[in-house]
Amino acid sequence: MTKTKTYLVPVLMALLLASCASQLPELVTKGAAAPAGIDLSGSWIFRADPSERRLQPQEEGIRIGREQSSRRRQLETRSSKRRDSGMSAQVFIENGENVKLTQTEYGLFISYDRSVVEEFTFGENRKVTIGPIEAQRVSGWEGNKFIAETRDAAGNILVETWALQEKDILVRSLRILDRDQEKFEQQQIFDRK
Repeated sequence: MTKTKTYLVPVLMALLLASCASQLPELVTKGAAAPAGIDLSGSWIFRADPSERRLQPQEEGIRIGREQSSRRRQLETRSSKRRDSGMSAQVFIENGENVKLTQTEYGLFISYDRSVVEEFTFGENRKVTIGPIEAQRVSGWEGNKFIAETRDAAGNILVETWALQEKDILVRSLRILDRDQEKFEQQQIFDRK
């Protein structure tokens, strides 16, 4: 092997490894049909338990509840770092005390405090935007859970899950992943009005 080829092999290997490492995590398309007997439709109110922490997205990043906990300070610090590193998945988080879900044969409409409405199509896999921020989204059904995953350009993924725990209890789970590492997890419980 010549000296040129000897130097070229490590360079090509390094480029190959770098390109594999920089690939965004893949989002898998979810089911396009709701399971028989599962309907998330209804008007729901957030269970106001003072011991529960609520996720409240803000322009500055993610803020947890009103209490000053070490966990909150850690998340606020991480949020500042995320802004610098281009984390925009959190922009897609909506919240409200009163939530209305309308499930159709093809999709789910979620209204937060009668002001913000999100629309999800079952089985979708498309680009979504909020202002200048663009992300890839998949949404649909996995078993009895409705799941929406939104991946930003940096590879951060917001995973939002809605499921009935009982007939009159709705559970919403939120997770933010940085590649495969979980950065945030929270659960919200809603009671039927």
